[in-house]
Amino acid sequence: MLINFETGKSVQEVRQALEEKAKAKGFGVMSVHEVSNILKNKGVPIDYECVIVEVCSPRHASQVLSKNAFISTAMPCRIAIFQKGDGKTVVSTISPIVMLEMYNEPELKPVAEEVEKLMREIMEESL
Repeated sequence: MLINFETGKSVQEVRQALEEKAKAKGFGVMSVHEVSNILKNKGVPIDYECVIVEVCSPRHASQVLSKNAFISTAMPCRIAIFQKGDGKTVVSTISPIVMLEMYNEPELKPVAEEVEKLMREIMEESL
């Protein structure tokens, strides 16, 4: 399941706000991928702007990785920011709760719920 929001702000405005909000909520910004620029430089451009911001909460990461190292395959959390054809900017991520279901660790559901709540807040406050 995807968590999606739309805004009239530009991709770069949302990116800047998202990085600030993530840090304010205890998440680190691990990396930013300027996907549209990367593809353009590789000779295979797309016709819209797309950025992926990877964020991680050290406290939550420690909790889940202490239980199951395979969860590292779903980390860090990725938030995509891209333009739609109608000029709107979309902010989207995969639900941490749904993602956790793949690892068969039901006792970690409260951690995933907390991460998802914080991710939604970060995204909504960035719009």
